[in-house]
Amino acid sequence: MTDLTIGSDAPDFTLLEAPGKSVTLSEEIKKGPVVLVFYPADFTSVCQKELCSFRDAMAHYNTLGANVLGISVDGIFSHGAFKEKNGIKFPLLSDWEKTTIREYGIVQENFVGMTNVAKRSVFVVDADGKIVYIWVSEDPGKLPPFDEVEMAVKKLS
Repeated sequence: MTDLTIGSDAPDFTLLEAPGKSVTLSEEIKKGPVVLVFYPADFTSVCQKELCSFRDAMAHYNTLGANVLGISVDGIFSHGAFKEKNGIKFPLLSDWEKTTIREYGIVQENFVGMTNVAKRSVFVVDADGKIVYIWVSEDPGKLPPFDEVEMAVKKLS
């Protein structure tokens, strides 16, 4: 488990988005800052509210030059159905092997009986691959401070 702090290099990863389609963090940051949104599970009410809030703010994040990546341990087919149901246009990535949540130090050991899922957390990574914002919740029912996330991204533009 890694203790990441502001200024740490963001651990790189390549995760599946869809069958045969993967996303690599080091490639994404070449386009600009990245907001990593880790969440416990597709189709749970708080996760749905959180991801729909990011969905609704996407145009704003895009004007700031930032991309949003949602990440959970759910599989790509669950992600696909969740994206379709909620009209989510940004990638939802599958950390099926749970390596990325371990590297980021955000493993929720027990979430309603499911073991080792992502803690609800947000990391903002700048174009140099450095972490500039971290929010991690021990309470899976708590939503991130969306205004703080947005301010962290604004500071980069």
